[in-house]
Amino acid sequence: MKKMILLLALVTVCMPVPCRAKVYIDISSPSSRRFPILVPTFKNTGSEPDREGLASKTPRVIADDLEFSGFFQIVDETALGPAALEGLTSDRIKWDTLAVVGAEAVITGGFSLHGGSVTFELRAFDAVQGKFIVGKKYEGRIEDYRLIAHRFANEVFRNLTGVDGVFETRLVYVRSFLDGKELCLSDYDGGNARQITTYGSLCLNPAWSPDGRRIAFTSYKDGNPNLYVMDIARGTTRLVSKKKGVNITPNWSPDGQKIALTLNLSSGNSEIYVLHEQSGSLERMTNDTATDVSPSWSPDGRWIVFVSDRTGGPQIYTLEVATGRVRRLTYEGSYNTSPAWSPRGDKIAYTGLTGGQYHIFITTPDGQFHQRITGREGNNEDPAWSPDGRFLAFCSTRGGQKEIYLMRADGSGQKKITFGKGQKSEPAWSPLRIHQSQ
Repeated sequence: MKKMILLLALVTVCMPVPCRAKVYIDISSPSSRRFPILVPTFKNTGSEPDREGLASKTPRVIADDLEFSGFFQIVDETALGPAALEGLTSDRIKWDTLAVVGAEAVITGGFSLHGGSVTFELRAFDAVQGKFIVGKKYEGRIEDYRLIAHRFANEVFRNLTGVDGVFETRLVYVRSFLDGKELCLSDYDGGNARQITTYGSLCLNPAWSPDGRRIAFTSYKDGNPNLYVMDIARGTTRLVSKKKGVNITPNWSPDGQKIALTLNLSSGNSEIYVLHEQSGSLERMTNDTATDVSPSWSPDGRWIVFVSDRTGGPQIYTLEVATGRVRRLTYEGSYNTSPAWSPRGDKIAYTGLTGGQYHIFITTPDGQFHQRITGREGNNEDPAWSPDGRFLAFCSTRGGQKEIYLMRADGSGQKKITFGKGQKSEPAWSPLRIHQSQ
């Protein structure tokens, strides 16, 4: 598999280092207003023409990132005259004009093209005080402009909120083709999508390792539904479980050393096991005559949430790893499945059948609180948490075929991020920090 060659250089623009003591946006406050920020068209400061449209495409990615976070309001640049947006540095910006449109921060960008490469100089300013906040210089291939935009959006988010954003993370998901289902990899927002398996078979249940280097998945490429692990950077795939019957629904432990999965080793009954990846040894976690599937670890590694039909239809249960103690979480509805434990540990998302349609629900680990967070449109399934626990990816049929959507953890801000032919399903969100050689 071809490696992604990322940025050639990443250096701070030569300006005074800002003090990070000030937090502009309190993301823990439920009443926090959206912070108005202006992200105008970038300037081509070089001699080569901008044939790729980077002047408009790059700031659009940054604006979309910040707006999706739910903490920013993007100010419309058309309300300003062209002269107000000519400056890239603090001494050239017309601060009084920005105040008229209510912008409290502004991002400026200049770039120059050199054959197939591009150099960006990006800055963010406090538009109220006219002060520099953060600036970066990036050099890379022209096709890396989205990565550069995501990276600077993270810089802005971090400097204004005090915490990391998710804009450099990625999604892996299942896409259907005429000859089967394959895995696809994309930016978190659906951009730069590419197919990463070409087996002409069924690939299912992708799951990221905590270090972001590997993806575990099930494939029928050798006949049996076996479990494989793909090294993303190296482009290699290794068989890790080929037990007779199913080897499905993998989920990595927080320490990255074990994989919880579903096997049916005895009498064809599906149970939850834990596979030690390096040694290949197995621990059986459930022992019931019912079907137990779809494990998901708690972030502290003490619990596993899973699906079982031991009381009739499929319901959500938790299992204490040390003791084997099982507790039922869901009682409402006759069909609840696909649980996913939030990285924050405080919530579990799952798919529930209600009113003849599938929807995404949230519950707490004690089962005392339940909330439906998708509306009435289509079937909504396969929830997957962002690594900061603030967002969810899921698939929905609201537009006809299955596509991947994103939303905030409260159900707001739902947006479609995949397009084109083929059903898309089973999204999995990468860890917050991924290795840059991938």
